Amino acid sequence: MFQQDIRRILFIVISILSLMSSADANTPSSEPSWLSTWHAGTVVSETDVKSVGVSRCFVKESISDKLFKRMWLKSWKRNCTMKRSQLCYLKMLHRNAKGQTQLGEMVVNRAIADKVLRIFRTLYDSGYRIERMVLIDDYGADDQASMRANNTSCFNFRFMTGSQTRVSKHGQGLAIDINTLYNPYVRKKSNGTWTIEPKEGRPYAFNRDKRKDIPYKIDRNDLAYKLFIEAGFRWGGAWRHSKDYQHFEINL
Repeated sequence: MFQQDIRRILFIVISILSLMSSADANTPSSEPSWLSTWHAGTVVSETDVKSVGVSRCFVKESISDKLFKRMWLKSWKRNCTMKRSQLCYLKMLHRNAKGQTQLGEMVVNRAIADKVLRIFRTLYDSGYRIERMVLIDDYGADDQASMRANNTSCFNFRFMTGSQTRVSKHGQGLAIDINTLYNPYVRKKSNGTWTIEPKEGRPYAFNRDKRKDIPYKIDRNDLAYKLFIEAGFRWGGAWRHSKDYQHFEINL
């Protein structure tokens, strides 16, 4: 009799465990897979964003080994003087050219990470269009290729022109370029010719104050301009001897 009771109890326990296991297997995950994988450029639904909470889509992380491998010999050169601990990886949402919600990413100096997150969160909430926001490493750390793609990015290690000791603002993760094709770098040379980067941005380089046909145009009425200036950044479009309309930088 005792053995029969034991067998009956064991049978009940096993049946309950089996039902629990089956229920777990058939219950869909409460979180979408994109939140953990976070592949920049992926378009996601508003419903999914609301389900996880927008704040969880604007976060900073340390530079992982996996990410560092992705950056190695691209944005992170052999002569890089930065420490990994000085930088961090940002996951952010942005509205693409069609107004869709898209996953974005950026590597910035850790000291400005919170500022940058707040700025881009406000841009996202306001429906501001940023066509593309992936690491410049996706373009082999080639500035021209990234700009041609209208990509928004920050860190790319390099020294200032003509120096082997002074690190550029991008090299420190303290400069951000936004919608780069339509907001090019423009400089008139001494021989009267123009340097325009990217060269494909030439149609958007001149008479910008009077024009209303330039998409993603950054000027003093632009929301990105206002937010970056309020946060202590300087705008390259206000430079005297050249104009870098895409560029915002900050001093620490």
